[in-house]
Amino acid sequence: MGGAKAKRMPRAVRERQMMDAAVQTFGQRGYQAASMDEIAELAGVSKPLVYLYLNSKEELFVACIRREAKALLDSVRAAVEPGLPADKQLWAGLLAFFTHAAENPDGWAVLSRQARTEPFAAEAALMRDEIVAYVATLIGAAAEETHRQTQRDPELAERDVAGLSQALVGAAESLAIWANETPGMTAWESAATLMNFAWAGLGNLMRNERWSPR
Repeated sequence: MGGAKAKRMPRAVRERQMMDAAVQTFGQRGYQAASMDEIAELAGVSKPLVYLYLNSKEELFVACIRREAKALLDSVRAAVEPGLPADKQLWAGLLAFFTHAAENPDGWAVLSRQARTEPFAAEAALMRDEIVAYVATLIGAAAEETHRQTQRDPELAERDVAGLSQALVGAAESLAIWANETPGMTAWESAATLMNFAWAGLGNLMRNERWSPR
């Protein structure tokens, strides 16, 4: 009976079960220590079935990186409403980022730790580049909003926007890793911490008030 039910299960559902098991195993055990036997057992299927659906361990891990990266970026994009003021957009994006990382600790561990190792670093870089590019659009939107409200054009060169985006994403990644390992730290607190750290400086830049060493 159990075998018959398994055969009738749609392929997409079965694949999702195996992917969920893979993300949990890779996230908690690491790529090198994780085994296909563990993943198959956790998914409730045979190891040959995992290979049949998802090929090699390396290909399975790449698929996990791509799935978790897409889920993270989709969460951030869905949370940001274009019509909101710039600070509200950034706040919504940060809160969504930290909430997703907190609610999906195994997926975040795959992205933030396991995926950074060779030969998967290129996949992790693609994910990071997408997030950085999205943050750059938020900073650009903030500059446009400032221009509309004050008729002053913030002197933000493309290089400034690129550098600020890299810095903000790097800070968010580090803070999310720390927050997930710190008991009692909430996504709201993490987002508020980074917002307080970043927005005051961004707000000054929008007014062309730059800090410089004396």
